[in-house]
Amino acid sequence: MNQAYQVKLDAFEGPLDLLLHLINQYEIDIYDIPVAQITKQYMEYIHTMQRLELNIASEYLVMASTLVAIKSQMLLPKQELPVDESEEYMEDPREELMQRLIAYRKFKEAAEELKKKELEENQVYTRPPVIFEDLEKEKAPVVRGELSVYDMLNALGKMMERKNWNTPLDTTVQRMDIPIEKRMQDVLSKVKSSKDGIEFDHLFPYPSRGHIVVTFIAVLELMKSKEIYCKQDQHFESLYIYYMEE
Repeated sequence: MNQAYQVKLDAFEGPLDLLLHLINQYEIDIYDIPVAQITKQYMEYIHTMQRLELNIASEYLVMASTLVAIKSQMLLPKQELPVDESEEYMEDPREELMQRLIAYRKFKEAAEELKKKELEENQVYTRPPVIFEDLEKEKAPVVRGELSVYDMLNALGKMMERKNWNTPLDTTVQRMDIPIEKRMQDVLSKVKSSKDGIEFDHLFPYPSRGHIVVTFIAVLELMKSKEIYCKQDQHFESLYIYYMEE
């Protein structure tokens, strides 16, 4: 018996987080946002999530309509005002969104700084002096990737374009779905066997929505549990996944 396949991801932090990610990725001036460009990129993410039937929070769709409304206002021809009124301040349709993004960025940077201090404090221990004999040399810390879930989602959308999966994906899957735990084991095994890392695209051999979503969640869960990490040398280049060695 077939059943609808829907998945809710908690990894997405919100529409402002996605917009800030796009601003950083495309090196956009937050004080002069090109609405047409940011709307186009934002909608590409939304369409990718919809194709995979990810349960998109309503605030993402509200932000999408807000962007379209701002874009429409920016496209409207400006009214010619009398000379005595032309000097009056004309409110920029982007003003409210810009202020929200600036405030969000401040709070996010403050949260990241507090998290950094927390991690530093967690490394501080107090105890009486002890002489350690046969002390092992400290291993160099593993360099982890700094990619966000939006980078992963963008890579997923680009992969489907490259593989020419433009036809509708399977809308239903058999009741015997691949368990997340089983797919996590499969992905981890592939990554472990690839000393030079495995390309993100190679984890998705089938144009099946069920397989794509389960694999995507498996990758996110493995990254969350610090068993693998993902790197991208430059923006818009291929992602590679590596095993997080002990």
